[in-house]
Amino acid sequence: MRQEDPVAAHAHANDAHDTHAMRRAIELAARGLGFTSPNPVVGCVIADASGRIVGEGLHERAGGPHAEVHALRAAGDAARGATAYVTLEPCNHTGRTGPCARALIEAGITRVVYAVPDPNPQASGGAATLRGAGIEVLSGLLRAEAEAGNQAWLTSVRLGRPYVLWKYAATLDGRVAAADGTSRWISGPESRADVHRLRAEADAVVVGSGTLRADDPHLAVRGVEGARQPLRVVLDTHATIRPTARILDDAAPTLVAVADDADTRHLAGVEVARLPRDTSGISVRALLAELSSRGVRSVLVEGGPTLAGAFVAAGAVDRVVGYLAPVLLGAGPTALADAGITTLTQALRLEITEVLRLGPDLRVTAVPTAHTAPKEH
Repeated sequence: MRQEDPVAAHAHANDAHDTHAMRRAIELAARGLGFTSPNPVVGCVIADASGRIVGEGLHERAGGPHAEVHALRAAGDAARGATAYVTLEPCNHTGRTGPCARALIEAGITRVVYAVPDPNPQASGGAATLRGAGIEVLSGLLRAEAEAGNQAWLTSVRLGRPYVLWKYAATLDGRVAAADGTSRWISGPESRADVHRLRAEADAVVVGSGTLRADDPHLAVRGVEGARQPLRVVLDTHATIRPTARILDDAAPTLVAVADDADTRHLAGVEVARLPRDTSGISVRALLAELSSRGVRSVLVEGGPTLAGAFVAAGAVDRVVGYLAPVLLGAGPTALADAGITTLTQALRLEITEVLRLGPDLRVTAVPTAHTAPKEH
């Protein structure tokens, strides 16, 4: 269980109005998933002394007003003497927008409750600024819930690399394709639609050259209203991708990651990243560093067993989503290839956080347990 800091305990000691307002702020923040990167998702609720909500807001897009500004505008004069509930510590710096801590002070807010301290040294310090202005500040209310909704951004700041979700679809006996290589469709339409939601929330979708050859995937988001298309990334060590590959169309941006000595003369007009190799191919850590430099905060790994094994071996899987279909094959590739694990004591242990029925399938979500969690790069 997560250990909460002493200040958080004080936050929990407040009445039900606080919990209700913060939970609403977390709901608002979730609406920004897929739209705010490279910034965090943030929600803000402003309530008067009686607990009545007088203003709401969320960070809607990078470069736009922060959640606190939207909420203050909605509250107007009712913000004076009110409490602001924010999912992330109000920022204390001027970037493309002004510091939210200053905006709260100038609006006459007298109390601020926030869920998660800002780990970004460039933006932290908002709580100290607020306290210096005589505002009561409480930290840690519903922290675990707020962190869960902001995992991608928090991981990128804390670990210096994008948050990685590995998704796969498999039969009940763990096969991702039949012995002859056929794999469409193992999972049902409900599961496939859910994958498009995952794509819409990710900054980048990654596949390997094996999946590219076998399936010629498109990887763009379909069926999600207002979705921002992710960067489509192919790990193609030897630059074997054909110029006619579907992933090279203009439906979404595409990056082809190749070894630094690969011949790419046939890829004129295609964006290419030359990366160093390790023992298994292109270095996963080098890839993540490259994507991070491009502002990518979250990565959806959709590749096959070999690519998944490389990410697990690199200690770079933060969440696993498996779609398990009520199908048996008995032969064919399994979901995960060699991940550098040779004995049971080295196994990547997971904690199941959710099991959901999607049509005929089960969607199982799991995260590494604390002692096997991904490490900082």
